[in-house]
Amino acid sequence: MFDIMPFRKRNEDSFDNMVRTFNDALESNWLSPFHEHFNSFRADIVEKENAYYIEAEFPGVSKEDISISLEDNRLVIEAKNDQKQEFKDKDNHVIRQERRYGEFKRSFYLDNFNENDITAKLEDGVLKMEIPKLNPEKTKHKEIEIH
Repeated sequence: MFDIMPFRKRNEDSFDNMVRTFNDALESNWLSPFHEHFNSFRADIVEKENAYYIEAEFPGVSKEDISISLEDNRLVIEAKNDQKQEFKDKDNHVIRQERRYGEFKRSFYLDNFNENDITAKLEDGVLKMEIPKLNPEKTKHKEIEIH
């Protein structure tokens, strides 16, 4: 009598996948900026008269795991993260071990910059970059009227 189901198997699989994904997210450290589902990192970009300034967050990442390159007026920042976290009981037995892995990449379009004088420094998990402009007067502010 119940051989015919109103839902196709594919729908059941989709629902099961959704529930499984939701449960996995609740069990993981999904708010971490280096969670495996994020392929990006947080960055602040400031433009001043003579230079661009970028500050990007890389907690727990060493400078050897970060690469910076220029590709067709795009500044490309890539990083790898492999963090290990252990929780031990009072007898020093590992009761839980977590690892976070990931590769992250972002690119920023830049114009009118001096590629030979770019500086970068990693300090307290923050990558700080200064990108001098070639012609600071070229980028003066101009208001555009809306009609």
